[in-house]
Amino acid sequence: MPQTFQQSVITEFRANAGKVGGPFEGTDLLLLTTTSARSGKPHTTPLGHVRDGRRLLVVASNLGAPVHPDWYRNLLAHPTVRVELGDEEFESLAVPAEGARRDELFARVVAEAPGYAEYQDATDRVLPVVVLELPDPDAVAPPVTSLADKLVEVHTWLRGQLRHAHDETEAYFAERAGHGGAGEPPAPGIGLQIRQRCLAFCQALEFHHTAEDGHMFPTMEGYHPHLRDVFDRLREEHRSIGAVQSALADLLADAAIAEPDRFRAELARMTEELTAHLDYEEEHILPLLAEVPWPPAAA
Repeated sequence: MPQTFQQSVITEFRANAGKVGGPFEGTDLLLLTTTSARSGKPHTTPLGHVRDGRRLLVVASNLGAPVHPDWYRNLLAHPTVRVELGDEEFESLAVPAEGARRDELFARVVAEAPGYAEYQDATDRVLPVVVLELPDPDAVAPPVTSLADKLVEVHTWLRGQLRHAHDETEAYFAERAGHGGAGEPPAPGIGLQIRQRCLAFCQALEFHHTAEDGHMFPTMEGYHPHLRDVFDRLREEHRSIGAVQSALADLLADAAIAEPDRFRAELARMTEELTAHLDYEEEHILPLLAEVPWPPAAA
């Protein structure tokens, strides 16, 4: 899709709550904003989708070209994406389906949009099917009125992603052990669901700790110099956790994690160190932030 035409589709989509005319009239479109694997800048792409319950399915067809589209390579590097759907906008974890599940979901897509079968016939490349989870309509986020609330929100997300990654990893190892030599063993490595979740977690954790070290902690230390030992300990823990995060990120560099046993050990180490760090930070920092309004007042 030429860049100027693509931008016109994006503009029309946003101006009309997802309704687009011309060749896309009546098509179920969404806007997917990924982070460029090369530049780190946001990149928005209009894509057709098929709804499957609480999931949206998008296919990296590239019109049957022999290479994956840029947006697919982007989400492998940065799994957290932004989705615009009608007048909704939300973040989602982008997870390519694998094996039999990919084939099942691709058949689901083709049943509703047969043109994707023609794109698959045009290339030797297996067209990836990417799953985007819709937000839980019953989830009620607690109100965030102070910087303490915001810190708890971030910590809750980090703990939740770490718990999901741990549960999914243990389920993978249990399935692998269950084969026990009978029949075909599971594919080597750890699945894309775990890889995408853990990579998104690592990137969010790095961003959070960088912001604390660069902005929040120096400001707070200026107001509370008597807590210098607390801030020194938190910064030292950031460095230690950062080493684990880097080890995990290295293992997550490829689409398939080649050393699942080492990954499992590093994830357990991350769980132990980060949980203790968050508990200590909340004990000493939250009371200082309870009176700081969020979002910050405009200057």
